[in-house]
Amino acid sequence: MLSQRATIDRVFHALGDPTRRAIIEKLTEGPVSVSMLAKPLDITLAAVVQHLQILEKSGLVYTRKVGRIRTCRIEPRGLSVAEQWIGDRRSLWERRFNRLGDLLAEPDGK
Repeated sequence: MLSQRATIDRVFHALGDPTRRAIIEKLTEGPVSVSMLAKPLDITLAAVVQHLQILEKSGLVYTRKVGRIRTCRIEPRGLSVAEQWIGDRRSLWERRFNRLGDLLAEPDGK
């Protein structure tokens, strides 16, 4: 199994590309075939498949082939990895800012 850090790296790498983010946005509307994903993207079907492979390896997307049609859907657990990582950092910085606020609020004579 991948380490936590490797998993986070894969998720953020996948989300770092605007085309992959557009694919994620489309998939938030519901499952879609690969060919339907490719239509508005102005890239080849092969390029869409490559982007989907990265999204799938990162755990953000799940694809399933039935017959000749490959359907994609969002994988919420993949996004929860990013959400947790961001939440942990937000909590840390909020505590630091609170401490700074407390220090700044202390009277000068202390």
